[in-house]
Amino acid sequence: MSSDRRQALTPEALVMMDTIARTGSFAAAARELGKVPSALTYSVRQLEEALDVLLFDRSSRQAQLTAAGSELLHEGRRLLQEIDAVANRVRRVACGWEATLSISIEDLLSAPTTFELVQAFCELRDPQGAPDGPATRLRLRSDVLTGTWEALVSGQVDLAIGVSGLHPNPGGIELRPLGKLEFIFCVAPHHPLAAMDEPLSDAELVHHRAVAVADTAQRMAPLTVNLLPGQDVLTVPSMRAKLEALLRCLGCGFVPEPLARPHLEAGHLVRKATVRVIRIAELQYAWRAERGALAIGRALQWWLNQLESPTTRRALLERHAGPLD
Repeated sequence: MSSDRRQALTPEALVMMDTIARTGSFAAAARELGKVPSALTYSVRQLEEALDVLLFDRSSRQAQLTAAGSELLHEGRRLLQEIDAVANRVRRVACGWEATLSISIEDLLSAPTTFELVQAFCELRDPQGAPDGPATRLRLRSDVLTGTWEALVSGQVDLAIGVSGLHPNPGGIELRPLGKLEFIFCVAPHHPLAAMDEPLSDAELVHHRAVAVADTAQRMAPLTVNLLPGQDVLTVPSMRAKLEALLRCLGCGFVPEPLARPHLEAGHLVRKATVRVIRIAELQYAWRAERGALAIGRALQWWLNQLESPTTRRALLERHAGPLD
């Protein structure tokens, strides 16, 4: 687009087009805009010359838009809305709302609870009068094991929910306890291990395919949990995919007890004791705070306030039943 066209497509020109179309005549639009009709006609002709198109049908007594004029009106209204939105966002960012807040959520955690939090955040209303809630755009990602910690330490996210806390803190990272999560060994009722005596030994487990969720870490050393040397492994991208594989008798493995609970109660999975010690994951949430508490933005502070609630933390760990299941 030439510089003449850019200079012609000003917010004032777009408002002029919108006013003419809305009022139905040049005279009515001129009155509303506080101009004489001849000045408005001259402005329209300048815009037409810059764009090299006809915007209004000169054969009509009304302010009848051409196809090009209708397209400019449609896109112009959209651009005016965007300009207003940008102005509101800039004002709210100046009031302490981050432009973007990136959050990594461990794949083990409750998706319904996560999106209830997202919904509550999106429905916030700024007490200073902004109509569209916080200025902050949320970016959610799901990570597994070391990948959740790596996302935070590498600066890809501002908040990580569900880190193990076993990794060395490089500094500038604040951690708070999220809660404990028990993992239990499960198989489908028609899996060969379902009929075997308990506790199951490693010598018995090694002959059966394990289902494992892949660690999403790219640079740090990924973790491998409860896999035996020489054991066949089906690797899947998420804990829900692992659960689906177990239900289809594609293997065996450890899953969070709250996630398995409804399937155990329905008889779709069978819990089996093993000689291995029951794994209890102690999860935490963590955020980057290099510059101190005073530098925390309002969006991050809102999420931290929610995570201070024991009810919220418990729901993230345990409440997996919901519309997404």
